[in-house]
Amino acid sequence: MREVSRTTRQRIADQLREDALAAGAIAREFEIQTSDALDHVEHIARSLDGTDEQLLVAPPRCRACGFEDFDDPVNRPSRCPECKSEDLTDPTFTIE
Repeated sequence: MREVSRTTRQRIADQLREDALAAGAIAREFEIQTSDALDHVEHIARSLDGTDEQLLVAPPRCRACGFEDFDDPVNRPSRCPECKSEDLTDPTFTIE
């Protein structure tokens, strides 16, 4: 299928099949807002139900203390609940 006729969501899914990407990287690559990238990723995860593929999420991690047991692994929190550092990695997504 030609690249032009594929939706942004389809192109994001194709990219996630090749590389693990954070929401910010998806937003930059596809020239969309980060919140829209997260919406697309959530929809892609639902569309994979019933298939042999799944969306894998590497949760955010605090660079200062290593904490990574956040309540919502998809969204990037503003600070670490353990050490209060704001130096956090973004969650990373991939399709396998």
